[in-house]
Amino acid sequence: MDLISRISENFSESAHLKLQVMDALARPIAAAAERMVQCLNQNGKILACGNGGSAADAQHFSSELLNRFEKERPGLAAIALTTDTSTLTAIANDYDYEQVFSKQVRALGDAKDLLLAISTSGNSRNVVAAIQAAHECRMSVVALTGRDGGRVTGVLREADTHICVPATSTARIQEVHLLTLHCLCDAIDCMLLGVD
Repeated sequence: MDLISRISENFSESAHLKLQVMDALARPIAAAAERMVQCLNQNGKILACGNGGSAADAQHFSSELLNRFEKERPGLAAIALTTDTSTLTAIANDYDYEQVFSKQVRALGDAKDLLLAISTSGNSRNVVAAIQAAHECRMSVVALTGRDGGRVTGVLREADTHICVPATSTARIQEVHLLTLHCLCDAIDCMLLGVD
């Protein structure tokens, strides 16, 4: 096995996909950033959720807002719904894993807030349930998915923003998701602080 060639192929595939989807995703990413800034300017907060690698992305995004991205600024209100193990395990044990995010959205969210729902496949039942709970709370939703958007596509409303990476490889989709989150952080900072 030639590991060097395999590694080079991974780099090449990742770079190619990012360039291939750049034009298609730029508008929904910009729209999502504008919705997030509107939420933050209204003293709202961004709730983020996802499973596995998407849970890590939710935490990564909220930490960039709460602390800072690349510019010094006050912290911005963001909560990753993936981090409280006592809450997650209580809901999963007492009710169902499908409700681990939706119960938190109903308890913590209100109409000024925004839900960032991340699902590589678009089929995560607990993420779909979180979107439905956000709608009940009259919250804005930004969905970050892959493939064909899965079940998430069917529950989004016209006012929601959907950023869907049209690829089949989970690893490649997640790599574009991370770049997307960094684009959102950069755009939020630019809109709030101005461009250097």
